[in-house]
Order: sequence, then C-alpha cells, then structure tokens
Amino acid sequence: MDWIINFLVCAAAFFVGAQILKGVRIESYVQALIVVVVVAVLEITLGTVLKIVTLGILSLGIFNWFLNAILIQVADWFLPEFKVNNFWWALGLAAFVSILTGIVDYLI
Repeated sequence: MDWIINFLVCAAAFFVGAQILKGVRIESYVQALIVVVVVAVLEITLGTVLKIVTLGILSLGIFNWFLNAILIQVADWFLPEFKVNNFWWALGLAAFVSILTGIVDYLI
C-alpha cells in the first residue's frame, strides 16, 4: 500500500514541478503518472548500471541528484508529451521532486 501512495505523491510532485518550472511541460496528471513509471523503469535498469560503473567516484547524494536529472532527460526522449528544455531544467525538476517527496514522506 505504501508504494501506491509513494507513486501518487511522486506523480503529484512531477506535475506540480512542471507547473512551477517553465522549462518543463506536463499537460495532465495522467501524463505525470506515465512519466513516473518510465523514470522508475529507467532507475531500475539504466540507473543501476550507472551506479555500478561509477561506484566510489562521486558522493552518492550529489550523484543521485545528477542521475535523476539524467533519467528525467532520457524519459523526455522517450515520451513525446513530456518536455524538458535542457539539463538545467531537469536538474531543477529532480531537486523539486526529491524535496517535495521527502517532505511528504516525513509528514506521513
């Protein structure tokens, strides 16, 4: 049950982040749900490989932030309805989603 709540909160964070950041475009909450699924699949596959390859090189906190931004850029490439103008907007969206989901997780 917790993963469903985390999934919905993460989708809400993506949707709100897209509304706040003008370099990111998600038209509806349903599209945000699709983006979350794609980013999660990319995290499981590509993210795991990148973490293994770069193990010990970078601080995990900063690396995870950059890795999430990279995965958001890859999701942008896969999903035509999800647009991120450049890497800096993806970095901002990754930070926004991490902070918002962290706050909600703390409150729940």
